[in-house]
Amino acid sequence: MPTIKISGMRCGHCQGSVTKTLNELEGVSDVTVDLDKGEATYTAADGVDVELIKAAISKIGFEAS
Repeated sequence: MPTIKISGMRCGHCQGSVTKTLNELEGVSDVTVDLDKGEATYTAADGVDVELIKAAISKIGFEAS
């Protein structure tokens, strides 16, 4: 499973927002967001670009790397 670092999450609401956003992306599933580690793991179908995932996270106010 790919892992992406996310900065700016501070609470359970932040964690929930990132989880919801990633689950809504076509081709992304099995999303787990770890607030303490500041990262998300997910399963992505072939052709899902990590830049799309980073852009979706940025759009809701967090920074992904």
